[in-house]
Amino acid sequence: MITLTDIAYVRSGVADLRTAVDFATRIVGLELAGETEPGVAHLRADSRHHCLALVEGVSGVLASGFTVADTDALEAAENELEHAGFAVRRGSRQEARSRRVAEFIGFDDPFGNRIELVSQQETITRPVAFARPAGITEFGHLCLDAPDVHEAYRFWNGHFNARVSDWIGDAACLMRIDPVHHKLAVFQGESAGLCHMNFQVESIDDVFRSWHFLREREVQIEMGPGRHPQSTAVFLYFLGPEGFTYEYSFGVRRIEDDAAWRPRTFDPDEPGSIDMWLGPVKRVSTQHAASMAGTRPAPTRS
Repeated sequence: MITLTDIAYVRSGVADLRTAVDFATRIVGLELAGETEPGVAHLRADSRHHCLALVEGVSGVLASGFTVADTDALEAAENELEHAGFAVRRGSRQEARSRRVAEFIGFDDPFGNRIELVSQQETITRPVAFARPAGITEFGHLCLDAPDVHEAYRFWNGHFNARVSDWIGDAACLMRIDPVHHKLAVFQGESAGLCHMNFQVESIDDVFRSWHFLREREVQIEMGPGRHPQSTAVFLYFLGPEGFTYEYSFGVRRIEDDAAWRPRTFDPDEPGSIDMWLGPVKRVSTQHAASMAGTRPAPTRS
């Protein structure tokens, strides 16, 4: 069993780096790190060096990163995945530097999502210099797509310490790796991709202030404001450049008594199952895996 200690980052390929960075800073509010690498923009939301890396090139999500405890845990994970039949690649020193980690490995999940496990992600102690006061407190969770969410859960629970918190029928599986209701979600989608990237904010007022801010700037609101009954979080989803969906949320549930929690199942077609406030509900946009993923060897299923 591989123990994930946290989410680390998202790497997203963008054809227009300038536009994507402008949106991530001026609209989302993230801090842009100084010039550190040609063609890569590192964006910060909390004590991590970055949680989002925008990489100039083919448009599409490149990888989703998760942390493990240390170098020994990374080596053990590498051995376990290889034994299970996954093609695992250890990153070079230069690639690790781009990710601001000591070491990492990469592999594809059974659906074609590129996953990276990292050790010693770089921490920055100074306060985040947010580009605008959106109230962001941290990188909250990430959501991947897979054709079958139940099979996806078997993968994450069979190889990792992910536990299901709640099901939304066959449409979504919400999973935790610590007391937060979900740090990882998998939504039903035709192919691999990043459904959205979440940022927690300090208050419900921040959610509504951002709603007005986004509407005034004619940013496409995909869903919300609303409240999810599963996590109790107040949410707001909005669409950025190149099909990348961002989410702000506040008030996520914590599951402190892990043994006592029993996953619930919600019917996605039942009113209130997605938004307790009964607002309009839609499937938010997915940034599909970059086309370069088609050059990778087909993932081997365990």
